[in-house]
Amino acid sequence: MRKNSTLLMTFTRNPELGKVKTRLAKGIGEKAALEVYIKLLEHTESVLRKIKTDKCIWYSVSVRENDLWSDKSYQKKKQIGTDLGERMLHAFQDAFQNNYEKVIIIGSDLFDLQPKHIEQAIEALDTNDVVIGPAQDGGYYLLGMKTLHEKAFVPKNWGTETVLADTLNDLDNQTIHLLETLNDIDHAEDLVPYETFKKYLHKK
Repeated sequence: MRKNSTLLMTFTRNPELGKVKTRLAKGIGEKAALEVYIKLLEHTESVLRKIKTDKCIWYSVSVRENDLWSDKSYQKKKQIGTDLGERMLHAFQDAFQNNYEKVIIIGSDLFDLQPKHIEQAIEALDTNDVVIGPAQDGGYYLLGMKTLHEKAFVPKNWGTETVLADTLNDLDNQTIHLLETLNDIDHAEDLVPYETFKKYLHKK
């Protein structure tokens, strides 16, 4: 299925009530959290659609056909691993085994993500080993490589404010390009800057 030398991947949770955005749901309720997550997925798809690379969606539970992600435009696979690091490592291994030259993974919960961020990441890999998009909460929303650097995926406290710092420390021998810092949406307060999500801030 490889058509392009670059593969763009994203992890997605199957959008089911009570199973997505659990930290966000604590602040706005499960129904609102699901609605927000679906809007974030739709935004992510609209961004990916504009990027001319191969693309792969990794599903958390089961692969779905003919959903938001067109079967014609996206490779579809199921995530493997017990934690986020293992699942990302497996996805990168799979990509490099399929002879992709640049592999990039993005988060699916960024309303600020634009095609330019991904295009900048692809270009940065021409002259850097690794590219990372830092998130305001201390994690990252994008990770890209030209060869597999397994150190990036060693066990760490995923979902905490030390993830980016720990990852940079793990990759201290590589040349790394940092993109613009963006806000990913994990908690109710992360919705505050967005008019689209204002209506959810008073619901629970």
